[in-house]
Amino acid sequence: MDYRTLGKSGLKVPVLSFGAGTFGGSGPLFSAWGNTDVEEARRLVDICLEAGVNLFDTADVYSNGASEEVLGQAIKGRRDDVLISTKASLPAGDGPNDWGSSRSRLIGAVEKALKRLGTDHIDIFQLHAFDASTPVEEVVSTLDRLVRDGKLRYIGVSNFSGWQIMKSLAAAERNGWTRYVANQVYYSLIGRDYEWDLMPLGEDQGLGALVWSPLGWGRLTGKISRSKPIPAGSRLHETASFGPPVEDEHFYRVVDALEDVAAETGKTVPQVAINWLISRPTVSSVIIGARNEEQLRQNLGAVGWSLTKEQIAKLDTASAVTVPYPHFPYYRQDGFAKLNPPLAG
Repeated sequence: MDYRTLGKSGLKVPVLSFGAGTFGGSGPLFSAWGNTDVEEARRLVDICLEAGVNLFDTADVYSNGASEEVLGQAIKGRRDDVLISTKASLPAGDGPNDWGSSRSRLIGAVEKALKRLGTDHIDIFQLHAFDASTPVEEVVSTLDRLVRDGKLRYIGVSNFSGWQIMKSLAAAERNGWTRYVANQVYYSLIGRDYEWDLMPLGEDQGLGALVWSPLGWGRLTGKISRSKPIPAGSRLHETASFGPPVEDEHFYRVVDALEDVAAETGKTVPQVAINWLISRPTVSSVIIGARNEEQLRQNLGAVGWSLTKEQIAKLDTASAVTVPYPHFPYYRQDGFAKLNPPLAG
């Protein structure tokens, strides 16, 4: 397993990390993802650690906290061997202070997460969404205090826009508070929006990407293509509406290219899709999920080899879309390209 520095920090993280969204399994979304119990979770953690995957990602809203509880039990007795990443800000109850990133909410959310995880600190803590109702100074100063108190080691965000991140970083810079070093983002061969603004921002400001849903919300499994409709037992029947959308023809074009490259390399479609992500600028770690040992071992096969330049170009071309405004009007002009060299090709 290769390790990379997380953004502009000294923390080394594996290029593959494990998403514990399948742990616990309750509610309409997470029960469809999986319902891994403590015993099976321990086995999955064992396999991860054997492969060098020591970063485990969860959130307070995953199965109403059950994911954090199961993960805490699964790593019991080996806390020093793992890195824990968790998140808060999305609604975790019906009360007026059960959502958002206010000082009250964040302090309470961290205390509850520490208890569920059975630990005294969280290695990477991310805000799960931007809270427009709370001043960024209140948010960032609270996170800074939690870092100084030793309860959080590193901080970051997830699902933020570029201006929201920059406003927060500016507040941290002005006041000498702890800066974000992680940005947990959706990024896949069928969802490359991250590249237009957030990737250049991450390069400039030192935010390492922790990629969620690298298989495009379960679509790039190799089980779906032009000739293969969504299988009867696929979780997409229940969960597609929760995730990022994709147009059918764009999806099929990407899958066609993935199948070609998979045949050339002798790898699976998911392995090729994940390997492509590992090669992208600013990506620190790709979060893989698995409902069972077989899925986990297959995803772990995405590392230890490299795509050729020709194969990367084939995947880039198949997955390319028209860039959005304000990039499009000048994107192909030489003068603009010299001023703004693309990171992702």
